[in-house]
Amino acid sequence: MDSASSVATPLIGISTYLEPSVRWGVWDLPAALLPAGYHRLVQRAGGTVALLPPDDPDRAAAVVGRLDGLVIAGGPDVEPARYGAEPHPRTGPAYRERDAWELALIEAALAAGTPLLGICRGMQLLNVALGGTLTQHLPDTVGHEGHVGTPGVFGRHLVKPVAGTRLGALLTEATAVPTYHHQALDRLGRGLVACAYAEDGTPEAGEDLRIMTALVAAARS
Repeated sequence: MDSASSVATPLIGISTYLEPSVRWGVWDLPAALLPAGYHRLVQRAGGTVALLPPDDPDRAAAVVGRLDGLVIAGGPDVEPARYGAEPHPRTGPAYRERDAWELALIEAALAAGTPLLGICRGMQLLNVALGGTLTQHLPDTVGHEGHVGTPGVFGRHLVKPVAGTRLGALLTEATAVPTYHHQALDRLGRGLVACAYAEDGTPEAGEDLRIMTALVAAARS
């Protein structure tokens, strides 16, 4: 791409799921997929989207080198072995191919200084990449299942941004956000700062609120 088009329309890569069997129409096939909300938000903010299904981690640096910004999407639990823990009984099955690819993308983006946004699992994986750990089952810690919701249905709870952070500059008051997760940040990784909390004290950082426009603006700079 030429420099003029890159500035006018930043190319934002978004990682995807890779599922062994997905049905649509008469088809039941392996598929790379992503909820449409991700690409629609980037497009509305003025960006162009490139979907990044799991690939050879050795290619991550070359891929990131062609991007103006990177989003690591939500999804299944990170394998606990990635942060030196034994699996909790409620931790989901490992998606090793996706873990390896997204960790390589994160490391490449950090090394290159590429604007990076982690959403839910993506935020958790960023923490792991930086040497942090995760709480594997929040109800054991907070004493309720308010973060989990009912299967297939997002709940909502308030998130309060931390003043003095980038998120705090974008969101100046508590905001109700969708929630559907049973894991969260525990020990923070190197240089990572929690920039929002739920009312029960759970870190909800990861720049996963109303900041797609800010991500695209950062990619333009």
